Amino acid sequence: MHEFTLAELSHLLQKREISSVELVETCLERAEQFNDGLNCFISLFPEPALERARHADELIGGGKAGPLTGIPVVHKDIFCTGGFKTSCASKMLDNFIAPYDATVVDKLNMAGSVMLGKTNMDEFAMGSSSETSFYGPVRNPWDASRVPGGSSGGSACAVSARLAPAATGTDTGGSIRQPAALCGVTGLKPTYGRVSRYGMIAFASSLDQGGPITQTAEDAALMLAAMSGFDENDATSAEAGVDNYTATLNKEIKGLKIGLPAEYFSEQLERPVTDAITAALNLLEEAGASIIEIELPNTELSIPVYYVIASAECSSNLSRYDGVRFGYRCDNPKDIDDLFCRSRGEGFGDEVKRRIMIGTYVLSAGYYDAYYLKAQQIRRMLRDEFSNALKQVDVIITPTTPSTAFPLGARVDDPVSMYLSDIYTVSVNLAGLPAISIPVGFNDGLPIGMQVIGDYFGEARILNVAHQYQQITDWHKRVPRDYQ
Repeated sequence: MHEFTLAELSHLLQKREISSVELVETCLERAEQFNDGLNCFISLFPEPALERARHADELIGGGKAGPLTGIPVVHKDIFCTGGFKTSCASKMLDNFIAPYDATVVDKLNMAGSVMLGKTNMDEFAMGSSSETSFYGPVRNPWDASRVPGGSSGGSACAVSARLAPAATGTDTGGSIRQPAALCGVTGLKPTYGRVSRYGMIAFASSLDQGGPITQTAEDAALMLAAMSGFDENDATSAEAGVDNYTATLNKEIKGLKIGLPAEYFSEQLERPVTDAITAALNLLEEAGASIIEIELPNTELSIPVYYVIASAECSSNLSRYDGVRFGYRCDNPKDIDDLFCRSRGEGFGDEVKRRIMIGTYVLSAGYYDAYYLKAQQIRRMLRDEFSNALKQVDVIITPTTPSTAFPLGARVDDPVSMYLSDIYTVSVNLAGLPAISIPVGFNDGLPIGMQVIGDYFGEARILNVAHQYQQITDWHKRVPRDYQ
């Protein structure tokens, strides 16, 4: 049962060949069995999950079910879940019980899905390997000695190991797509504003975007349809209609124009990744697509621009954690200054402190114009480059990551090397575009991902391309040996 996709499980539930209770029990048993080795969950909620599953079975029996009714999902522990712990994988929020549901959680609940638990992640979503968590690192199910990617590593790991058919994640600079690539699953980062950020604990407000992690593009389409839509509680939510993403999945890609930027195929890209992307492009050409070389000349500036802007916004957003209103509070503070300093010093991990310090520096008097303002100007240039390129082509295809999953601990003490893991993903967030990562091969038993980038609110198009590729390949069907 655990190997079925979300779409297949939905069909079986509708036909009443399986029950939601049986499905949820299977997922919970596998989570209990394998989580010690993977550390992909922070919390599991067996009793509430089974209660919701029983209700879902009643809805299905009464003919009142939708595509997600009775489907188990897991949420990245950055989404508030009313009445349940929401920690952001930080000591700072280790005792925080959210008073309300994030809009994403609420929408998926309304769609009938069943929340199994909350997944592990990089602390406050700051990292590219899911090693900065207060609860310890997540491990890659394809090789437990390697990272699953980050920051949504727990969600990608859970889907890859078939502990859940679908998960939510957040993507600030690649944090859905990069772990999806390293774990061999499908990860979709929607257009900025497509999915509400209300109740999604903020890292960098102009970059953060929630999205689904699933086995297939079809599953991602089902999840996105439920997650999307305007939300009056979120000032950054777009007043744009929600497409029927599954309706165009089977559209032929004959005549599709694919942009290929040379800047993404530099010497930093490992040869096996290049070969896998080339083979995937050949298959798409055989299906009727054409490849057009395009230029994105300022791509190399995306990493420094991203880390200036993201750190500045993180410095501002995390100023609320002061030991006064909620979250971690130090013992026996001498005075208010001691309370602030020790609560923040003891509650935050090293990577979070590093980014707060960088952000505070670039926003300080005398440096704002030189760093933050300049970064915003270059951000506009990057956005314009993508807009011009997407006038020539329908989608842009690039690698998702420059390499396969690296060993645990290999880059923890080298922040710059860690930051470069996101070199092919951060520019998409800076521009606010949608992009999806899909598995396209393996190297030494480790998955390789390919990124498909679309125009604003063009999720239907990139889902169509991803789905058509998955109809002629089986990389997305591969399951790590120990979890079959």
